[in-house]
Order: sequence, then C-alpha cells, then structure tokens
Amino acid sequence: MKLVMTLLVRDEEDILKENIDFHLEQGVDFIIATDNCSVDSTKEILKAYERKGVLHYIYEKEDNYNQHQWVTKMARLASKKYAADWVINNDADEFWYATEHKSLKEAFLSLEKEYTVVEAERNNFVALKDMNPNLPFYSQMIFKEVKSLNPIGKPLPPKQAHIGNANIIVKQGNHSVENLDNKKIKQNFIKILHFPIRSHKQLINKIIHGGAAYERNSELSKNIGNTWRELYRQLKQDGNLDNYLINHMYSKKRLKKELNDDILIQDDFLKNYFMEIYHNDH
Repeated sequence: MKLVMTLLVRDEEDILKENIDFHLEQGVDFIIATDNCSVDSTKEILKAYERKGVLHYIYEKEDNYNQHQWVTKMARLASKKYAADWVINNDADEFWYATEHKSLKEAFLSLEKEYTVVEAERNNFVALKDMNPNLPFYSQMIFKEVKSLNPIGKPLPPKQAHIGNANIIVKQGNHSVENLDNKKIKQNFIKILHFPIRSHKQLINKIIHGGAAYERNSELSKNIGNTWRELYRQLKQDGNLDNYLINHMYSKKRLKKELNDDILIQDDFLKNYFMEIYHNDH
C-alpha cells in the first residue's frame, strides 16, 4: 500500500521540516509539494527532501491562491505518476495521526476495501503570548481546544483523504473531494493536530499574502476564504491584527482558567514525538 501526501506551502520555514519528518515517520511513502511564491527558506527545505528521493517539488508562480486547482493537480499526479493507493492533501500546519493504530500507514492498511474517503476532525492548538521565538513551536504549543470552532463560531470543518484516483477533484480548503465512483467515508479513525497561529509575525505574513491572493482571484466565490478575507480587511483598515491576536494568543491567567473549565486540555503527543525522533537522530 502506497501512501502519498500533497503539501501546498508558502513561507512555512518554522514548521515545514517538522511536518515532513512527522509524516514520513508515520508511514507516508512520498510527498508532492507545491511552493507558492515562498521567499523564506521553504524552497531549500523542500529541495533537500527532493534530493533524498522522497519529494516531488513544484513551483507555482501564480499569486491568486487557486488552491483547489493546484491540489487537484498534485492529487492526480499522486495517482498517475506515483501509483498512490491513498492520498492525504495536507497543509504545513496540520499533523495527521491515527487514533487506534501505531502509524498512519498501519491505519490505512487496516481499512476495509469499501472505504474511499477518510474524514479527519481537527483540533486547534493555542499560541501563548510569551512564546520564545528561538524554540520550536512543538515544545511550547502543548494546549489544544477540546472543540475547535471557526472564526464565526461554527465547528471547524474536517479534512478528507481519498483513494488514489487519476480524475479526482479536490475542493478549495481540502474539505471535500469529488469524482469518486463510490464515495464511502470512514470517520473517527484519524485526527489532525492543527497549529494555525504560531507567532504574530507568522500570522501577519499569512494574512498579507493569503488575503491579497484571494482578493486577486476572480474565479472563486467571495464566500470562499471568509476568514482570510475578513482578517485581510481588518489588516488594511487598522494596519494590524491586534484585536484578533488579543483573542487568540493566551496569557497564563487565561490558559489556567480555560484548562480548569475544560475548554482546553494539555496534549504532549507531538512534543514527545519530536523529542524522541530528533534525539534519536543525534
């Protein structure tokens, strides 16, 4: 069974290596990555894995965040060129893990043949106000929401992995797929650890580029990308995202209260995982 992961990335140097290392350790056999106009060390990180023979690098120069088109291209390539049995369409800030198996590979191997889609729920990890920029995100971001909501208060939508298919269509956001003959979805099988806000600088960069790209995109409905569009509007209007960051970067007092109220729980899984695999490399 061959498990292929796609990645669409832009300026993700603070989390990209960890994402790739984690999923390779979890049994992902190969990665197809599209680099969309990165100006940090994202390209160099991806090229290093390409030289190892575990990654196919694509550079996308269009700056309109046509995600569904780019991810669909990668997902089809996974089937046509790399003979993928299963495909995970991923973002750099998302870490897929099996809830009842030792690895993703083991989990996908255990699936009954009737399933063609795996739907994975996401939980957001929260950023702290006093995080040390010189330490990796995973050593400090160890508190996650019990139930994650999007900015308008609705449940955070899940993501979908799918069987290899040369005609697959991946919808914007990687939340659903189309063009499968028999769509049978397996749920409560795999979950995603999500790290959307890791620093003030990272969020501002994401919204400046992502929001402007959505604004330039004439193909997508204005209803798609609501969060980025709204934050970009705030950024243009106020010159900052301070109001949003006040609500999304946690003080010690707020952290303690929400832990006591069971809004947040501590989850050391990723921290311990990286300490083990990186320690064993030395």
